[in-house]
Amino acid sequence: MTDIRPTVPTAPTAPAGSPARPSAAEDTGMRPRELRDGQRTCVWIASVDSSVPELVHETSGLLLEAPNWSADGSHLLLNGGGRLWRLGLTEGSPGLSEIPLDGVPPINNDHVLSPDGTRVFLSGMDGHLYRAPAAGGSGSRLTGDDGLLHFLHGISPDGGTLAHVAIPRGTTGVPGRLALMPAGGGPSTLVDTGAGHVDGPEYSPDGEWIHVNTEAFASAPGHAQLARLPATGGRLERLVVSDTVDWFPHLSPDGRFATYVAFPAGTLGHPEDVHVKVHVVSTEAWGTPLRTYPLFGGQGTLNVNSWAPDSRHFAFVSYPVLA
Repeated sequence: MTDIRPTVPTAPTAPAGSPARPSAAEDTGMRPRELRDGQRTCVWIASVDSSVPELVHETSGLLLEAPNWSADGSHLLLNGGGRLWRLGLTEGSPGLSEIPLDGVPPINNDHVLSPDGTRVFLSGMDGHLYRAPAAGGSGSRLTGDDGLLHFLHGISPDGGTLAHVAIPRGTTGVPGRLALMPAGGGPSTLVDTGAGHVDGPEYSPDGEWIHVNTEAFASAPGHAQLARLPATGGRLERLVVSDTVDWFPHLSPDGRFATYVAFPAGTLGHPEDVHVKVHVVSTEAWGTPLRTYPLFGGQGTLNVNSWAPDSRHFAFVSYPVLA
């Protein structure tokens, strides 16, 4: 078990042109997160074959969240300051650069790539879902005025269906519901997952299952656990029985491995700036971690699927604070 919580990078590398804090659209109350005084963003790459992750980027100038790995393996996509960013990983590639998006409001950390990697689907801070070219360009809104806030997490392997969390607008304390909608836009269909909040819905690589974290099995308020249900609908199947609060299951492209974030027992939701653990497991034995990475983070660390195309590497983010 590798503890990277004490890691403090030696020099800040704020990206050029870090954006001013934009305002969120409409009245959702959502705003881009910002680093605290003395805090840094650290982007890591880890491997199922090693307990020592590699620090690939650090900055004190911008809070970056939720890495996706590009389909060609050349870069990561992250959000920060309400915008989308590209972090090059190949030798000679530029570091961090903004991906320009037109017609898209400030975004949060819920974004996924199409199976072919050419498009990115995003959650706007106005509560709507958007689609745009992954290389940048004009985006379009996919959700209608249906009275719901939409938080995107998954796309089916055929690229035809988006899996997201739906919450009625203007409410507080209402559990999130699993919802499915056409990737080209259209109404959302709510899926029955029983009582309690459900979050992080993501398809298995074969398209047969949707993996979630859910409070359907909660032994205490907020006690999220990992589960899956048939993509066509059906009964939840619990994957892990633990004392921790477990969020955001992400499967590798070959379906052999998965990552998730374990919050301390008693945690409500998936807050920022707490000590958590990123677990790597075999999908044949979810309850036995192969690797564990303790860190200071939580929200933003692993909200979306960050597996590399090779199914051996994945990315995550920590947010250490100088003592």
